[in-house]
Amino acid sequence: MEKNQYTAKNITVLEGLDPVQKRPAMYIGGTGKDGLHHLIWEVVDNGIDEAMAGFATKIEVKLLPENKVSVFDNGRGIPVDTHQQTNKSALETIMTTLHAGAKFGKGGSYKVSGGLHGVGVSVVNALSEEMTTEVYRNGNVYTQKYKRGVPQAPVKNIGKTDQQGTLQIFKPDAKVFRNIEIEFDWKVVLDHLRQQAFLTKGLKIDIFDERNEKKTHKFSYYFEGGISSFVRHLLRKKEAITNRVFYIEKATDDINVEISLGYINDQYEHVSTFANNIHTEEGGTHLTGFRSGLTRVLNDYAKKNNLIKNGDDTLNGDDVREGLVAVVSVKLPEPQFEGQTKAKLGNPEIRSVVEAVINEYLSYHLDENPQEAKRIIEKNLLSARARKAAKAARETVIRKGALEGMALPGKLADCSSRDPQKSEIFIVEGDSAGGSSKMARDRRTQAILPLRGKILNVERARLDKMLANEEIKSLIIALGAGVGDEVNVKKLRYHKIVIMCDADTDGSHIRTLLLTVFFRHFIDVIKDGYLYIAQPPLYAINVGKEKFYAYTEAQKDEIIKNINQDNHVDSQKKINIQRYKGLGEMNPEQLWETTLDPEKRVLKKVEIGDIEKADEIFDILMGSEVPPRKHFIQTRAKNVKNLDI
Repeated sequence: MEKNQYTAKNITVLEGLDPVQKRPAMYIGGTGKDGLHHLIWEVVDNGIDEAMAGFATKIEVKLLPENKVSVFDNGRGIPVDTHQQTNKSALETIMTTLHAGAKFGKGGSYKVSGGLHGVGVSVVNALSEEMTTEVYRNGNVYTQKYKRGVPQAPVKNIGKTDQQGTLQIFKPDAKVFRNIEIEFDWKVVLDHLRQQAFLTKGLKIDIFDERNEKKTHKFSYYFEGGISSFVRHLLRKKEAITNRVFYIEKATDDINVEISLGYINDQYEHVSTFANNIHTEEGGTHLTGFRSGLTRVLNDYAKKNNLIKNGDDTLNGDDVREGLVAVVSVKLPEPQFEGQTKAKLGNPEIRSVVEAVINEYLSYHLDENPQEAKRIIEKNLLSARARKAAKAARETVIRKGALEGMALPGKLADCSSRDPQKSEIFIVEGDSAGGSSKMARDRRTQAILPLRGKILNVERARLDKMLANEEIKSLIIALGAGVGDEVNVKKLRYHKIVIMCDADTDGSHIRTLLLTVFFRHFIDVIKDGYLYIAQPPLYAINVGKEKFYAYTEAQKDEIIKNINQDNHVDSQKKINIQRYKGLGEMNPEQLWETTLDPEKRVLKKVEIGDIEKADEIFDILMGSEVPPRKHFIQTRAKNVKNLDI
């Protein structure tokens, strides 16, 4: 579509803005930090849609003082002529009407758009204390100002320009985001916009942090290689199996498929999928097509080149995905997402399109790069042998029925309740703390599983080695949900799984080892909200007959300050401060009232905000590569306070 054909006729109106202000969480996912940043993403998406349509080459994002944000794109500029349906300027219609835009209706101005199921700039307007739009179009500058979505005056022509595009400046409404401090996270903004630049090759994104008048930070992202640059970025700290990154791009009718992949020396899969630049965290039909095509191509190549000798060595999907690093990006006219969060692509036709593309082009790449192909197949065959060894180990260690109460570990002090919704299990560090916990607990609903010492680091171990570890084996049997590809969260024996470790460096290490087990082998336990971390107190503070518990250094200081203020008025009382370095130092009564009692305890729920970032952190902290871990520690050492050594 030519740019002069983009007019008010392309704008379709569905409904007004009232629902947004009544239920903002429905439109931006929540009124916390994620929802706050979502406002930026929505405005930026309009510029990216212009870039994908071939009309924009640059986006400029600025974080300004007073929590304001400006976003400029050099696309066509929002139309300002009168809209027939609303009898208002198309600019005002877009900015003040929910689901009004060129992405709706068959006469839409965009072949592909990330905002098709999104909420649009009108929602940002509705949730902003104030917002200003400037449009540079047809040699003129047009502007309109809004307060909480309400225009303060008609659209005005305020002068001439040789620019083209749209500038949006908004300030989030403190009444909407009242439960958080309104402050944009510079790193979150950079990470998201870098990802969008990777996915839109040829688009330059400049980001400025101008909140501090004395110092401005600037980053620019521009990737001519698109997602192949993305995969190289993901591979930068990994031990690569392949020396090159494979890249495939194919346009079929109105569907564009981009795939880039490489392999690393790792036992996990690292695949990111996108549809119209939207991160589909739960995959969908494009991921299914990619996986089936990849398995077929690698098997065919291995057999054709005698790298697989017999049918017993046929590679399955798990084998070819181990150590795989890939990005799959599709662009299509009418994406069908499952749910408002757009986490999964549902278009059935996409599966066969992606599968056909990878069948054709990856086969060609493998034939052209035989040494790379051989290294990939050798990695796949190693994975297949490990899979068979793990299966044998699992069948030996955990026989049918053993997970359902027939062979519970002897060290487990189980609860009497058989209702998982009422049952809790505390994974406790050490026999001493385990003994106190067993005496302190409510036997009806609370189970105690003491673990001795530091368990195996499963980040570096395959399933067969993991199952040979007695402590981990006890944990798996106690949980009752299976292991490996047979994990079934519905069979969990407890719906609160609480990691309870000492408040020192050893305790932190053990907690991290346990979190690694759950993230790598029981991730659905985390996703379903069943994993918690206990917060035992750091200090017991005794004054006369009164006792206080402090869970942080700041809380301790506040308690002492309050006691001293009371002492100034009352007679002087001696303050006795006890630092708990281990759970075993508490008697059962203290352990109950501070850590186990549901009425008084503090539990932290384990959640995964960004699964890819979490994957990277576990790989850095618990993986075999030392330099990334050393860099991680060195760059964060100054932030560590009161370290127990």
